[in-house]
Amino acid sequence: MNIMKIAAKIADKFSKPGVAYAHCDIPCGIYDPHAAQVAAHTVVRMAQLIGKTGDDAHAVARYAKVKEEHAELCKHEIRIIWGDYFKPEMLEKHKELHGLVWNIMKAASKARQEASAQAAEELLEQVNRFAEIFWETKGVKTYKTKAPYPTEKEIVLPRL
Repeated sequence: MNIMKIAAKIADKFSKPGVAYAHCDIPCGIYDPHAAQVAAHTVVRMAQLIGKTGDDAHAVARYAKVKEEHAELCKHEIRIIWGDYFKPEMLEKHKELHGLVWNIMKAASKARQEASAQAAEELLEQVNRFAEIFWETKGVKTYKTKAPYPTEKEIVLPRL
């Protein structure tokens, strides 16, 4: 055992380290479902564009690649908040959360596999519900509005 580990063990005997909660190795405490929502809107938009592309295989390939990347980004963002932000007491109050996260993971996978506007829109609806729950745990009211994106779908925003 090196000298630093020994010193840390001795220090821990006198002053136990506290628990830190964060979405990364630096406990900044910054969480926000907005990135997941934007990613879900991107999946919707790419599905819309694929449906309008026709025979342009190059465009379809590009749209499909972006759709898949953003579906995965959506899953990543939701997993971070679900795993690092939510505490047992929040989960007790919002019993639907585990099932909702599971459904988001499945919906994002389906949206990756298909060029379906319906699959993409289902993903967005579930991510918006997740955002409502997230903001409620912070005591922040939300509202739904038409997003300023060409998807022309709703987004859930905090009322700050």
